[in-house]
Amino acid sequence: MEGTRSGRGRGRGSRQPSDRGTAETSTGPNPEPRVDPNVQIVAAMQQMTDLLANVVQQQGHNPNPPVGNPRNPGNHVESEDRALERFQKFSPSKFLGGPDPDVAEQWLEKMIDIFSVLHYSEERQVTFAVFQLEGAARSWWNIIRTKWEREQTPRTWVNFVREFNAKYFLPLVQEKKEDEFIRLRQGTQSVAEYESQFTRLSKFAPELILTEQRRARRFLQGLNVEIQKDLAVAQITTFSDVVEKALRSENARLQVRNFQNKKREFSGSSSTQGNKSTPPKFGRGIGGGRFPGTARGTPPRGGQTR
Repeated sequence: MEGTRSGRGRGRGSRQPSDRGTAETSTGPNPEPRVDPNVQIVAAMQQMTDLLANVVQQQGHNPNPPVGNPRNPGNHVESEDRALERFQKFSPSKFLGGPDPDVAEQWLEKMIDIFSVLHYSEERQVTFAVFQLEGAARSWWNIIRTKWEREQTPRTWVNFVREFNAKYFLPLVQEKKEDEFIRLRQGTQSVAEYESQFTRLSKFAPELILTEQRRARRFLQGLNVEIQKDLAVAQITTFSDVVEKALRSENARLQVRNFQNKKREFSGSSSTQGNKSTPPKFGRGIGGGRFPGTARGTPPRGGQTR
């Protein structure tokens, strides 16, 4: 019995190495071995290195790569292009310079009219106005630009107009236009006509309208008294506000005046019809009609009866 148990025990013991060997043999020659995680990490790092090398090589061909969000510079350029396109739709004329002040005034008025609609910043107004200068006018601007850079003059529309007036308008002409602006009043003009004159002459006195508030206040002071009364309690902050409210006041007063005129005409025609006397009545009698003041059958004075 002991030999038998020991034999079995030896049999088990002799078979255990055989089983392990079989297991190792079955896993050892497997054609699809498991990938080592370290190998995956090394491969990923190599891919990143190759990618960075490609980026560096591309930057070498482009020395000024975009910094930050690449869409922001594109939007800025697109905005400038769109603004210039809107400006060109108004067909602004070129200005070549010259001694004729009327040509210079017409060109500057055109620029002012365009910018009053587009509401561009002062710096952009200067940029687009300079874009229309050619020939001698462009040479003049190059001198002014150098002076501004040297003196650190702000690139504003007011400064541009001041330099333009000093160049293309004689001092006597400029003083005369400035006087006209100071003495400008609405008078018999409509609000629209007054606003047009105000805008045209204001460029000769830019110091008097440096801010929107000062510009609106000076325009208000030149309006007729009745319109000023209507706008006394109005909240006015910009030039466009005072112009719009003045136009509304003028329109309302015009409607009231037309209504009163029609009412007066209607009353006059009614009274005229009521005062009309009825025509005299003629009765039938001997010899035809009967005149007023005569009895029936009585012949007219100087007549005879048969």
